[in-house]
Amino acid sequence: MPAIKSGKVLVTGSNGYISVWIVRLLLEAGFSVRGTIRTPDKAAYLQKLFASYGDKLEFVVVKDITLPGAFDEAVKGVDAIEHLASPFHMKSSHPDDMIIPAVQGTHTILQSALQHGKNVKRIVITSSSASVDEFLDYAKIYTEDDWNNQSVREAKEKGKDCPPVHSYRASKTLAEKEAWKFVEEHNGQLTFDIVAICPVYVYGPVIQEVKSVDALNTSMASWYNNVVKGTADDDTLANVGGSWVDVRDVAATHVKSLMVEGAGNKRILNSAGEYKWQDWILAARKIDPKLSAGNTSYDPEKAVHLNRFGSTRMHDILGIAYHTEEETARDSLANFREHGWY
Repeated sequence: MPAIKSGKVLVTGSNGYISVWIVRLLLEAGFSVRGTIRTPDKAAYLQKLFASYGDKLEFVVVKDITLPGAFDEAVKGVDAIEHLASPFHMKSSHPDDMIIPAVQGTHTILQSALQHGKNVKRIVITSSSASVDEFLDYAKIYTEDDWNNQSVREAKEKGKDCPPVHSYRASKTLAEKEAWKFVEEHNGQLTFDIVAICPVYVYGPVIQEVKSVDALNTSMASWYNNVVKGTADDDTLANVGGSWVDVRDVAATHVKSLMVEGAGNKRILNSAGEYKWQDWILAARKIDPKLSAGNTSYDPEKAVHLNRFGSTRMHDILGIAYHTEEETARDSLANFREHGWY
């Protein structure tokens, strides 16, 4: 499909950590935005945050994204869709508690776009690196060609005894697979193509509504506790971590994926690199040496990172460069200070 550089974009789940940044970048790029929210009261904060854009920002209420036809009205008159609305929690008595809503939510937005989104040319879907990598006991570099079949097997074979982390990861895998299946099954009927964005752990400044530090989203709550408050023990700091990406880079990937023709029908991984929590402390202490020193015996050169992500599509296709750890640490600390949390 051709590049989309103007028009109206539907952003589902528009009041979330990543999605508010996407709304901001879309508005800054000249797009109009229609955001979905679950309850009307969620609009007030965003209307105030983006007041300078006036009627270029509007909202519609979608209470349950899994219901057939949930997005039928929302997709009318939009040129593209950024689909972020999806359940995120680790509490379930059965994998289906996570898998079914995630898969149905993806199917619902695509079905609504097919039937009622006559102007829709591209749908960017927020997937996850959880749909790509597996928990292996040896080092592997993952690319967009890989799929997390391990968690899907765990969910299928263990049922209610499946660890919640595998239930969640299976839900992300199967939701993304549903999108690609839908496109294949409706080949020749669609006015749009799709892009799947697969970010790793996302950190960086928060601009969504957060009424207290205790209400931070999951990833930034961990960052705040481990880096700012210094609550993690030495073992956690030296041995626990993963791969990371700045929230602004994830948002930029979503927006540029609309604007670059070559992004169509691609999976795009978002990973700036690997970390242990002590690495974040080292980066943050370059900004504020008064922060806790953490594990002073940590040697970054000896850190073992099993899962790595090797992709250059974000740069090669979209022309986006990653923020560094120090930049993300600097801006996160400044953001916390603005809120009075640090």
